[in-house]
Amino acid sequence: MPTRDEIMAFIEGSNIPAGKREIAKAFGLKGQEKIALKALLRDMTDEGLVDLAPGRAFHKMGGLPKVSVLNIIEIDGNQPIAVPERWEAEDSPRPKLRVIERGRRGALGVGDRILARTEEAGRGWLAHPIKKLGKASEQILGVVEAAANGRYWLKSTDKKMRYDMPISDIGNAKDGDLVLAETGGNSRKSAKVTDVLGDPFAPKSFSMIAIHKYGIPDTFSEEAEAEAIRVSRLPVSAENREDLRHLPIIAIDPRDARDFDDAIWAAPDDDPANEGGYRAIVCIADVSYYVRPGSVLDKEALKRGNSVYFPDLVVPMLPHSLSSDKCSLRQDEDRAVLACHMVVDRNGNVTSWRFTRAIARISANIAYEDAQAAIDGKLPHEMLQPALKPLWACWKLLFKARTKREPLAIEMPERRITLDEKGRVTGVAVRETLDANRLVEDYMIAANVAAAKALEAKKSPLIYRAHEEPSREKLMALKDYLKTYEIGFAMGQVIKPSTFNAILNKIDKDNEIRPQIMEQVLRSQTQAYYSPRNIGHFGLSLGSYAHFTSPIRRYADLIVHRALVGSYDLEMPKPADKTIKPETALSKAEAAKLDPIAEAISRTERRAMEAERETTDRYVAAYLAQYVGEIVETRITGVQNFGFFATVEGIGGDGLVPVSTLGSDYFIYQEASQTLLGERTGQEYRPGMRIKLRLEEANPVSGALRFSVPSGGSQKMTRAGSRKTVMICLFPARPKHINIRQIGAEDPPISGIRDENVKRS
Repeated sequence: MPTRDEIMAFIEGSNIPAGKREIAKAFGLKGQEKIALKALLRDMTDEGLVDLAPGRAFHKMGGLPKVSVLNIIEIDGNQPIAVPERWEAEDSPRPKLRVIERGRRGALGVGDRILARTEEAGRGWLAHPIKKLGKASEQILGVVEAAANGRYWLKSTDKKMRYDMPISDIGNAKDGDLVLAETGGNSRKSAKVTDVLGDPFAPKSFSMIAIHKYGIPDTFSEEAEAEAIRVSRLPVSAENREDLRHLPIIAIDPRDARDFDDAIWAAPDDDPANEGGYRAIVCIADVSYYVRPGSVLDKEALKRGNSVYFPDLVVPMLPHSLSSDKCSLRQDEDRAVLACHMVVDRNGNVTSWRFTRAIARISANIAYEDAQAAIDGKLPHEMLQPALKPLWACWKLLFKARTKREPLAIEMPERRITLDEKGRVTGVAVRETLDANRLVEDYMIAANVAAAKALEAKKSPLIYRAHEEPSREKLMALKDYLKTYEIGFAMGQVIKPSTFNAILNKIDKDNEIRPQIMEQVLRSQTQAYYSPRNIGHFGLSLGSYAHFTSPIRRYADLIVHRALVGSYDLEMPKPADKTIKPETALSKAEAAKLDPIAEAISRTERRAMEAERETTDRYVAAYLAQYVGEIVETRITGVQNFGFFATVEGIGGDGLVPVSTLGSDYFIYQEASQTLLGERTGQEYRPGMRIKLRLEEANPVSGALRFSVPSGGSQKMTRAGSRKTVMICLFPARPKHINIRQIGAEDPPISGIRDENVKRS
């Protein structure tokens, strides 16, 4: 019998798809040896060494079948780039392949599907097309709308899709239904309903739209649910844990929090060497005790990457028996925690730390507002003296160190949606940021830094939270933008977070341009992501930073917990239940795959952010629908050559005001200042400007809003008799075509003349 290594070498070196028959033939196996080979290949598949392609051919796990269906996603110069249509490795990104075309170049385009022979070349992959395939079907989420002529149309839930699509096969759907439709083959001009999802305005439908659109896994397998129940029965006692139950540890969270994964405690340090300093403990739910490497729960958690929070529901990373119960730090219940003990000096510096597996009993779950009211003397609370006052005193030291560090000081408003018992929107408001919020944030940041540095001290692999400094291109764009407000920005300086804080400090807090300047500064920043390499966190002005404090809802934190368990010898006794994996520390197999894991969870985080933002927009549109036709206070958030976007003050939601509705004046778009300027009237529309607009449309299904300028903004030029009024450019003799701008918006285009690229003489 061949060894595993010999089989792997054959599969990787074979020029043809290597199925069981080809492997048996290559090694001269017959009879009972083939049965033994089948068992060996099954073991190699279970161990994650190989995977089985649809054609029953084996290939290296994380690799590609020798023959595979690929989708062309981009053209790099003349080189088509493709990705595999089917990809089972959830913890690694789809590889990109350079497609080697034979014969006529440029025959393949973006969106094409091909059957191709693949090969690994150097550090990349090549694809040799065998034949071009028909286009795959595309799924569209939308609402059925009946037309007067008896036909049905699909209105997309995507507000970027500006047109409706005719429905060729309505199936069991009816007018007003939210449906999943298929458009595909070589024609994308009509849709076929494949799934009826029900009433788009029913409770939780807005969230379900995002779940379907982004393919967010929202149900757990029976195996995962069963394993969650089994592990939730694991004993939690002081026998193998530090006992913290005597301390008044409290959890401070939003009033509408769905899970509680962190709690805090502080007290003055009685060590004379640390006079004026404090001892603090950050207790985090010990999720690694329940979700073990390689388990069914672990694979489900990695597939999700994180929990997704909608106004009306949460799609958890872990089953509810863990996320909402056993791992949730609830008042007066013993819980397994991973405790970060920190010593804080009088200047707010964390001078030492240690990590223990502990048992804690939370003394109280307190809302931010109640904690703040208790500290301000507006609300009596039994935890004021034993817990809240020491926490605030220690936090003032941490805040002193934070101020000295000067992290990026950008506060963008967060919207809070309130719903009634039937799931209907009753209000939209901006969440107030209190000192209580900042307190919890600073304790969590301190614990995250301690976790990163503790693992670095042990030279342990870990996943960092990485945030790079802005690129030169973004800084140049910001410089040009600030110049229009006569705000200087020197490019030669060393860029730090304090550089941007200094810009914002120049602008009064009640100045209308401040929110927009803050938004532009935010847009100039890079997006944070996860990485096994430490590049620091620019925004927080920290050299080492890892996520440790939310393992219920973030897989990155779970990896950090496992690394701490392994590095500091915090492993627990093996469970009596043999169906539960014995180890809780980071495994060697996991440590070897931190790159693809970090990439995968960075993607799922972006997916969650987009889904949450879109769902909030839908709820905002649903709330604003009652105000259609009314004048609302807005602020301009962005300007383009085709119009400007505005948001309703204090509520949110972005809506467009098309330039074609701004009246008879001709508006010129000034790119540097991002403004629209009326040529005749001098009327200016600029970012940050507060303006009264009429709400023309609020579409809850797509989340789209549309506004108009109430005074004269929607007026159109009328015909003078039957004549058309045009502005004609003068060109040299014998032009190829004439460019004009047609003033009468209701007039049809003039045949043979292109209505674009306006120039004037």
